[in-house]
Amino acid sequence: MGILVWLIVGGVVGWLASIIMRTNAQQGILLNIIVGIVGAFLAGLIISPLIGVGTINEGVTIGTFLVSLVGAVILLAIVNLFRRGTVR
Repeated sequence: MGILVWLIVGGVVGWLASIIMRTNAQQGILLNIIVGIVGAFLAGLIISPLIGVGTINEGVTIGTFLVSLVGAVILLAIVNLFRRGTVR
């Protein structure tokens, strides 16, 4: 059941992050899911301990969702920086 939650939340988080970073037209649903999952994972390792919010593994709440979204946006910014030379 955890993998299904990761896929669904990762897809939504990746999609919202791609809309925020204006890269939605360049990537499909699979890349949205990958960006969402990797961004949520990195945010869970780095951001969650700093601010004291749990991760998606502990339950989907507004706090965990926002931390995952911030992680995905940061990941897309880093990818854009290497791809284009600008964050946008």
